Amino acid sequence: MLVGVLALQGGFAAHARMLRALGAEVREVRVPADLEGLDGLVLPGGESTTMTLGIEREGLAEPLRVLIGAGTPVFGTCAGLIMLDRAHLGLMDIESRRNAFGRQVRSFEADLDFPDLDGPPMRAVFIRAPWIASHGPGVEILAEVDGHAVAARQESRLVVSFHPELGDDVRLHARFLDDVRARAEG
Repeated sequence: MLVGVLALQGGFAAHARMLRALGAEVREVRVPADLEGLDGLVLPGGESTTMTLGIEREGLAEPLRVLIGAGTPVFGTCAGLIMLDRAHLGLMDIESRRNAFGRQVRSFEADLDFPDLDGPPMRAVFIRAPWIASHGPGVEILAEVDGHAVAARQESRLVVSFHPELGDDVRLHARFLDDVRARAEG
């Protein structure tokens, strides 16, 4: 399995480490040619405005739309969730609210129950996190904090508003790799 991690800005290195530890081959994605041959893609957290500018500068918007629109599994975390919403790449039927929980000093951790992850609740790290303000009928909400959606799935797209790469719980990355493997085999 060859999984790309968008490496323009943000927490791409931590995602790459976690994916490699789970047995995936990882390629850092900086230009459209880096998308060739990928079985899956991670859009990491970071600063969404900077990420948007980098995607535009490198000419990645349309190639990302083509790749993900064709069904390639994608996992977006924090700013990656924002990048996939209606107002940005338009690849998920969600509207995100940036910095919804507050500024940096309002960062927090919470335990989240996911309906299809075995084991204890997942400890989630929220840093200037967005939430999903609205979504279409094809979007499944997977977790909430204080009544706000913070994790969702739509077809082969999985998004969370927190940073699973900052902890040692690999279950979401493993689940994403299961989706990648299933598509590659199917």
